[in-house]
Amino acid sequence: MKHIFAKKSLKRLLEEMKDDNRLRRVLGPVTLTSLGVGAIIGAGIFVATGAAAKGVAGPALMVSYALAGVTCIFAALCYAEFASMAPVAGSAYTYAYTTMGELFAWIIGWDLVLEYAVGSATVANGWSGYFQSVLGKLGLALPEYLQKAHYTYENGHFLATNSWVNLPAICIVLVVTLILIKGIRESARFNAAMVFLKVAAVLFVIFVGVFFINPSNYIPFAPFGWTGLSFFGIPMFGGTNAGGDPVGMIAGSAIIFFAYIGFDSVSTHAEEAINPKRDIPIGIIASLLICTVLYIAVVAVLTGMVPYAQLSRDAAVADAFRQAGLPWAEFIIAAAGVAGITSVLLVMMLSGPRVFLAMARDGLIPAKFFADVHPKYRTPWKSTMAIGVFVSVLAGLLPIDALLHLTNIGTLFAFVMVCGAVLIMRKIDPHIERPFRCPWVPVVPLLGIGSCILLMTSLPAANWWRLFAWLALGLVIYFTYSRRHSFLGKELRGEPITDKPIIHVEGH
Repeated sequence: MKHIFAKKSLKRLLEEMKDDNRLRRVLGPVTLTSLGVGAIIGAGIFVATGAAAKGVAGPALMVSYALAGVTCIFAALCYAEFASMAPVAGSAYTYAYTTMGELFAWIIGWDLVLEYAVGSATVANGWSGYFQSVLGKLGLALPEYLQKAHYTYENGHFLATNSWVNLPAICIVLVVTLILIKGIRESARFNAAMVFLKVAAVLFVIFVGVFFINPSNYIPFAPFGWTGLSFFGIPMFGGTNAGGDPVGMIAGSAIIFFAYIGFDSVSTHAEEAINPKRDIPIGIIASLLICTVLYIAVVAVLTGMVPYAQLSRDAAVADAFRQAGLPWAEFIIAAAGVAGITSVLLVMMLSGPRVFLAMARDGLIPAKFFADVHPKYRTPWKSTMAIGVFVSVLAGLLPIDALLHLTNIGTLFAFVMVCGAVLIMRKIDPHIERPFRCPWVPVVPLLGIGSCILLMTSLPAANWWRLFAWLALGLVIYFTYSRRHSFLGKELRGEPITDKPIIHVEGH
C-alpha cells in the first residue's frame, strides 16, 4: 500500500524534462496571458450570465462575480508558485504527485480530465446557441432535430427533447480538435485572433451599454438575498427555487464560477513556455485580473440596461441590446460571441490532452497511446483525438445546465487540492527554489481552501453524486490498471519498465 502514496521528487520531474519526448517551447508571457483570457471570457459571460441573474442572484450577480474572482485569486497565487517550481505539463496533477503521492495525483488528474472535457462540452453548447442566433439573423435555420441536445435538464431531472443531437456543437468540437493536432503555435495564433474579437466585443458592450442604463433596474439589488448557502444540497441560509436549489448572491457565485475556469489551464502549458518560471505566473495572474474587471463591468451594464427578470437565459448579452432597441448591436455581439466562445473551447480542449500526457508519462494510463507526441507537429495528437471524441458525444447529447454545474464542482475540487499542496510543499521542502512565492502563506492557501469548499457545498446535491460517481470510476481504473503499471511503483518494487513512451525526433 505504501507504493500508492509514493511521491515523485521535484528533482526527478526536472530531470525528466531533459528527454526528447517534450513539447515545443514557443509561448511567451503575452501569448500565455492571451490563452488565459481566451479560456476565461466566453460562455461564462455570454451565456451563463442571463440564467444566473434571472433566477438566482438578480443585479447582485456583479457581487457574485467579485466573490468568485477573489476565490480564484487565492487559487491562482498557489498555481503560480507551483508552476514556477515545476514547469512541466500536467498542472495540478503534477503538483499533487510531488506533495501528496500517487493516489492523490491520480484523483486530481482524473478530476482535471472531468473539468476540461465537460467544460469543453459546456462551451460547445454555448457556441451552438450563439451560432444559431447568427444564422437566424441571416434568415437561416437548422432542422429542429439537429438544433439542441437530446436531453434537457429541469428541476434536477433529465427529460428527452424533440431534437436528436446538437449538430453545431459536435461540428465545432471536431474542427477545434483538428486545429489542436496541427500545433501549439497555430493554435495560439488562432486563439489570439479570437481573443481580440471578443475583448473588443466586451468593451463595446461596456462603453455603449453604459448609456442605456436605467438605475431603477438595480432595485431591488439583491431580490433573492445575499446568501444562498447549502450543504450537500440541503439549504442552510437563504431561499430556494422551485427545484429546491439555493438562490442568492453566494449561490450565484457558485453557479457563475464556470465563467472563471480557464486561468488554471495556463499552468498546463508550462512545458511549452519559453521562460516558464517567469511567464507562467504572469499569464495566470494577469489573465485573471483582466477578466475579473471586465466581468463585473459587463454584469453591471446588463442588469442596468434590462430588468433582471427579463434577461435571456441563452444569449443575455445580445438580447439586452435587442431590448434596448439596438438590433444592429445584437448581431455584432452574437457574431463576436461565436468567435469568443470558440477560443474558450480551443484552450480548454488544449489542456485536457496535456493532463493525459503527464499521466501517461508516469504509466498511470497506457503510455504508448496517450504519451505519443506527433513527430512533426510535436503535439499529443492521440490524446487530443480521444478527448475530442469524448467531448463531441457529451456536447451533442447533454444540455448546458447539467454540464455547467458538473464542471464547477470538478474545478473547485482541483483548486482545493492545489492550495493544500502549497501548504504541504512549504512544510516538507521549505528550501527549494521558488521563482514565484505565494504571499502570506498559510493565510492565502487556507482562504482558498475555505472559499472553494463554501462554493462547492452551495452547488445542487446532484453534482456531488456525479462527482462521486466519476471519482469512483477513476479509482476502479487506478486499482485495476494504474497501480500495477505505474513507472514509479515498478521502480519501488524492483520490476523492469518496458512500456515507456516512444521518443520521437522530428524528421525521423
